[in-house]
Amino acid sequence: MRSLADWLSYQQRAHPRAVDLSLERVSTVASRLGLLQRSAALATVGGTNGKGSTVATLEALALALGLRVGSLTSPHLLRYNERIRVEGREATDAELVDVFERIEAARATTTLTFFEYNTLAALLLFADRQVDVAVLEVGLGGRLDAVNLVDADVAVVCSVGFDHRDWLGDTLEAIGAEKAGIFRAGRPAVLGTPQMPASVYATIERLGARAVVAERQFSWQIGADSWVYRGLAGEVAGLPAPRLAGEIQYRNAATALAAIESLAAIAGPALPIPALSRELIAAALATVKVSGRFQIIPGPVEWILDVAHNEPAAQILKANLAARPVAGRTLAVCGILQDKDAAAIGRELAGSVDVWIACALPGPRGGSAAELAARFGPGIRVAEQLPGVADGCTLARKLARPGDRVLVFGSFSTVTAALEWLQLD
Repeated sequence: MRSLADWLSYQQRAHPRAVDLSLERVSTVASRLGLLQRSAALATVGGTNGKGSTVATLEALALALGLRVGSLTSPHLLRYNERIRVEGREATDAELVDVFERIEAARATTTLTFFEYNTLAALLLFADRQVDVAVLEVGLGGRLDAVNLVDADVAVVCSVGFDHRDWLGDTLEAIGAEKAGIFRAGRPAVLGTPQMPASVYATIERLGARAVVAERQFSWQIGADSWVYRGLAGEVAGLPAPRLAGEIQYRNAATALAAIESLAAIAGPALPIPALSRELIAAALATVKVSGRFQIIPGPVEWILDVAHNEPAAQILKANLAARPVAGRTLAVCGILQDKDAAAIGRELAGSVDVWIACALPGPRGGSAAELAARFGPGIRVAEQLPGVADGCTLARKLARPGDRVLVFGSFSTVTAALEWLQLD
């Protein structure tokens, strides 16, 4: 296998199951690669929603502080390389092929899932580049997710809601316990909201972790032209709005700030982190970019791309749409995977959308547009059923008039198809 594409194709079929939540196999290979002895400070970010934005903000803050930072996120939208970044730059194909070859040599007869290869590749590349700080986004759950093979100095849970029930459980208490599995004894456990299941707080208490809770240990206040962060080390006023759109991004930014403050406190002299000034935070916020999170493409017809794919994310999307009223109609191009609760998503957004265009998605988790329309239930009147997201975008452009907006949402693959159709990078 000489190309990155060859490696990715191989990894898709290397293990019998696409998802196999266990730390045993990946930890065995990590040990052979020497990855269990690390020097970088480590922040692990989990939760149902908000992970990607929080990781991106943490990365930007660390870079603004002059630290060498590596970040792991998933899934990607256009390029696999998006998943692994060092000092703000995507990993190159050559770098990825090199670490995959080393993983393959170390694994012997141990098989790995696609995401386990991804995690080991990131940790190897971070070790090679001698990063000061590594920021890891949980792929699924937390307790048994591959990123949890290494102990976090600071662990963040942004939110807990219903998603991935087949893997994490049918109750918020069960899901919360899985998410809280990334916490460690005596180390900061940062919560992006105080509205957490009791299981999250119980895990913090059982471990003796240090709770750092939004609206308690840290908070924020939004003003007309700026906002204030009140954190562990004091207050910073006069901050510009986050570059990412939507009021939820103030919460995500504040959570990232609390995490970097917590990391500074626990690392001490081993990782001297300067104080967070207004100028530094402002510079960091101005650089944060995450595609597909209420991403606005302005024009006579405005386009909004959002990866919202569960009920809590649909609630946030509904609030963001309401805060950005439009003179005309909202046309929704929607594709939702079969294992997601399309009915709950539809109920949340029923009053926000005027024209529904259901689109088929490829792959075993995809499904036809007719199936999606049926899953929405009687509360959603689907105007068109089309074989792909690109077809939906083409129709929406034809139907939309100046003053209308087109919302493309429902999954990462839906937004990927829209970005390709719009020819955006």
